Parts: sequence; C-alpha cells; structure tokens
Amino acid sequence: MSGSIPASPSVEAIGPAAAAPRAAGLSPTADAWRRFRKHRLAVVSLFVLGVIVFAVLIGPLIWRVPIDAIDFSAMLQGPSLAHPCGTDALGQDLLARLMYGGKISLAVGVAAMLVAVIVGTLIGAISGMASGRLDAAVMWVTDMFLALPQLPLLLLLIYLFRPALQRMLGEQGGIFVLIVTVIGGLRWMPLARLIRAQFLSLREKEFVEAARALGASKLRLVIRHIMPNAMGPAIVAATIEVANAIIAESTLSFLGVGFPPDVPSWGRMLYDSQDYLQIAPHWALFPGSAIFLAVLSINFIGDGLRDALDPRRVI
Repeated sequence: MSGSIPASPSVEAIGPAAAAPRAAGLSPTADAWRRFRKHRLAVVSLFVLGVIVFAVLIGPLIWRVPIDAIDFSAMLQGPSLAHPCGTDALGQDLLARLMYGGKISLAVGVAAMLVAVIVGTLIGAISGMASGRLDAAVMWVTDMFLALPQLPLLLLLIYLFRPALQRMLGEQGGIFVLIVTVIGGLRWMPLARLIRAQFLSLREKEFVEAARALGASKLRLVIRHIMPNAMGPAIVAATIEVANAIIAESTLSFLGVGFPPDVPSWGRMLYDSQDYLQIAPHWALFPGSAIFLAVLSINFIGDGLRDALDPRRVI
C-alpha cells in the first residue's frame, strides 16, 4: 500500500490548551474573546467596570473639586447640580471623594490580588511538582492558614505592624502597603490548592511525558508545558480575588482600622456615614453602590473568563 505517513504532532501542540475546540482560522486569543462575548453578563460587566475605572482615573481631571474642600454652609446636602452626589458632614463634595476613593479601593484590590497570585502560584507549583514529604508539608501549612480566622487575624496584624510601617513609609503609604500585604498574604491559599491540583493532573499527561522523554528539565516542564495550561483557572480565580480584596479593604475601613479619614476609600466613606444614615442616606448610598457594582462586575467577568478559557467547554 502506497501513501505518505502523516507527520506526528510536536510536543508543543499536544497539551490541553492546543486541544481546545476553536473556530477555524482563529488564534487562541481571538477564539477566547469570541467565547467570552457569548457570556452577555460578562460583556455588560466589562463595560460597567470600564466605566468605573474611567470615572476614577479621568473623572478628577473633569470634576476639579478638591476632596478636602470644607463648606459648612453645605453640610449633609442631598444630590444637586452643584454636588451631584451630595455632601458629607463637613460639606465636602462626595462625588470628588467617591472618585478619589475608587482609585484607592481598586488599587488595593489589584495589588492584593497580585500578591495572592504570586505567592499562591509559587507554592502551588512547588507542591504540585514535588511528592512525598515536601508536598505533604506544604499542604499542611496551606491548610493551617486556611483554618485561621481571616478577619480577626487581619485586625491583629494591622494593629501590630501599622505604627512601624507608618514611621517608615508615612501614614498613607504605610497603611496602603500593610493592607495590601496582609490581605494578599492571607488570600493565597485557595489559589495554591487550585494550582497544585492543576499540576498534579497535567504532570501525568501525555505531552508532559513526551517532553520528559525528550530530555526536558523539570524547570522547562514547569515553565514551557505545565504552567501555560494551568493558568486558565488561575486567571479566573485572580479576578475573584480582586473582588474579595475590595470587600476586605472596605470591611477594614468600615471597622475604623483601614485608611485614615483624609483618604476617602469607599469603605472609609461608609464608616464615616454610619452616624448619618437617617438624615443623609446618600452619603452611604453612593460608595455602597460603587462597591456593589465593582464587585458584581468583577465576579461576572470571572464567570466569562471561566467559559472562555476552559478548553473542555464547547461554545
């Protein structure tokens, strides 16, 4: 029988990511975007989050009202043309403070997420590639951190380390670094377990065995073959961590241990408004709505990314 022997696929193309069902002629990125667009709530949420980010970054350049401009003649006024979101107990413009606070809250969310992703990915990869006692020890430490009560530990760490960091970095810089480090440092455990599970599954796949048989080092196996196929679920988890970090920062500020009064994060605005809920509900309504919309949008975007990056889901 005559005929040519079909070429064997390369090791690089055998992984789960390469086996994902894609529309003809589309790159993996274009196909992921096509799949993401099928999730309508995710697309709407991406637009809403884009509006929020645009407002907190560009808004202060348009609405040039100082966040600390005190006007006792305009105390606790409701929304008006002069103050679209009303004023607080010192007559300060809430719209200006809301946009400024959005930068603080979103920055905390993204920075804490990066800390959690870096630590969780590193620990999960080490545990997933190791075996025996090292894997058991790493997972024991992870489970121990998971068992710790998050909120009391957050409060304790901030109480202990806040004075020293504020002396080193200033009041605002010290509390920002402390909040980001503490929140991110206590949110890496679910991501570490997720990465470990992905590594345990992928390291036994045929494309990894083929690369190992061809002489690939363990470092190359991790960086070139396993990690790219494990990052889809990690990206989805990272988006959820942004929302969790925003909520954690808001909780700390609402409890009075977050940012100082002159740094109006969304949580701090809620804390300052709690004594005026009956006579000035707008003071709590706008930052509360901003937290709700930002967190809800990020969660729906995470759902959309899950559908777009899952190679087993046909859309």
